[in-house]
Amino acid sequence: MTNDTHSTNATRGTELLHDPNVFHIGGDLPVRRIGYGAMRLADGPGDPTGPEARIWTGPADRPAALRLLRTAVESGVNLFDTADAYALGAGEELLAEALRPYGDEVAVATKVGNLRPSPTEWVPLGHPAYLRQQTELSLRRLGTERIDLLYLHRLDPDYPVAEQLGALKGLQEEGKVRHIGLSEVTVEQLVEAERTAPVAAVQNLYNLADRGHDPVVDHTAGRGIAFVPFFPIAMGGHAGPDGPVARVAREVGATPAQTALAWLLRRGPHVVPIPGTSSERHLKENMGALGVRLSDEQFARLAAAAGEDAS
Repeated sequence: MTNDTHSTNATRGTELLHDPNVFHIGGDLPVRRIGYGAMRLADGPGDPTGPEARIWTGPADRPAALRLLRTAVESGVNLFDTADAYALGAGEELLAEALRPYGDEVAVATKVGNLRPSPTEWVPLGHPAYLRQQTELSLRRLGTERIDLLYLHRLDPDYPVAEQLGALKGLQEEGKVRHIGLSEVTVEQLVEAERTAPVAAVQNLYNLADRGHDPVVDHTAGRGIAFVPFFPIAMGGHAGPDGPVARVAREVGATPAQTALAWLLRRGPHVVPIPGTSSERHLKENMGALGVRLSDEQFARLAAAAGEDAS
């Protein structure tokens, strides 16, 4: 989240260059490999959570949300993820207010390309003019001259991929976007998009129990593209008190949530989970996953057990 496009980030990159818990998005944007997904900082008590969450209004307790985001920075988070569709832009405004004191110490990723005509509707819209307009609005709400990482929230089948990516590439060439990302895409869609613009990150649903995007994880690893799993701690039935996640967690002296995140981190050095939480305790627990190390046997055991549970 920066107006200075080079100096501070260059210094930060030098400091973090050899840290195994850091990935350089696009080769030049160093982020710690546990980020923060800000989607959940919306709506009020009793509203649906998880995939059914509405993400329609700003947080019921705004001061608490601001404190949590600043605690995240102090706990080591330097990548924050939001979208223009989260609470109709209120999510971006919240991040701007919370993170303003930290300047270039943090990076913000946001997304464009989804209409929100009602609390229950998410409608992809890839008209190039709309993507440009929404990016301009995101820049205003975030209070920055350049977005660190801009995702196309969803590919719209009604417009050619080249036109959608071309709009983002144009913004990148104008200096308004540093890096381009895609969300919920297949390998084939990613390859097609890269014919138009360089893609620095892919954000897909992925966790220990939901590994439908394994091919995308492998493809992005070979291309040096960040793979950013959302809902990274949804672990399935095998994560019960006596299940394999709990057993491995006891072996390594971690919590089940930390163990699930550690599995993702072990999956590839380019994997950057973005767990979201409204709890300071869970936030710090999630960051503790950076210190959890799984053996090859533990990693394979967890993968096998999750596969059996999914079947």
